[in-house]
Amino acid sequence: MPSDEKAVILHTYYTMRKIIFFTALGTFLLVGAISVKAQKNADNKTKKILYFNPEVEPDIEEIKEPTNLAFFSAVSDNFSGRKNKVLRAEVQIPFDSVEKQTITDYCVNNDADFAIVPKVRYFKVGIGKYVFSNQVVVSMKLFDAGGNLVTETDYDTYRKNMRLLGSTENSIKIGTDGAIKGILKKLRKLKSGAGAEL
Repeated sequence: MPSDEKAVILHTYYTMRKIIFFTALGTFLLVGAISVKAQKNADNKTKKILYFNPEVEPDIEEIKEPTNLAFFSAVSDNFSGRKNKVLRAEVQIPFDSVEKQTITDYCVNNDADFAIVPKVRYFKVGIGKYVFSNQVVVSMKLFDAGGNLVTETDYDTYRKNMRLLGSTENSIKIGTDGAIKGILKKLRKLKSGAGAEL
C-alpha cells in the first residue's frame, strides 16, 4: 500500500474520531443543560394561590367591603416578597360548607395550584345590636387544585397579641398575616409527608 493511501486513510480515521468525539461531547452537554434547566424549573415553579373573598361574621353588608380591602391588602403585603402569585376570586364561599367540585372548578379556570377559603369573625361587645370590638379571628382553609383540604388554621388577634387598642383594619391585617404564617408553618410539617409546598 503506497504511503499516500495510508496518509489519506489515517487522515480520514482521525477526522472521523474527532467528529464522533465532538458530537458525543455536544450531545452530552446539551442533555445535561436541558435536564438541569428542567429540574430548576420544577423546583422554582411559581405557585398560583387563589384567594376567595372572606366570609364575614356577622353577615352585615356594611362591613364586608372594608373587611375585604383590609384582608387583601394584608395578603398582597405578605406575598410581595415571595415567588408565589396571588389570584383573587371575587366570590365568597361558605367557610363551613366548602364543596370539593367548586374549588376544583375555580382552580382549573384560574390555573391555580392552591385555593384559600378565608373567614373573618368579629367579636360582639355590648348587649342588643351589634357593637364591634376591634378584635377579629381570621380563619383559613387551604385546598389543593383537586379540591382536597390540605390544612387549616385560625388566628385570634386578642389571644395571640393581646391587642386591646388599634383599628379594626389593623387587626384584620395582623390576623391575616398570622393565619398565613400558620398555614405555612403547618405546610412545612406536612411537606415531608405529602410533598405540598407553598
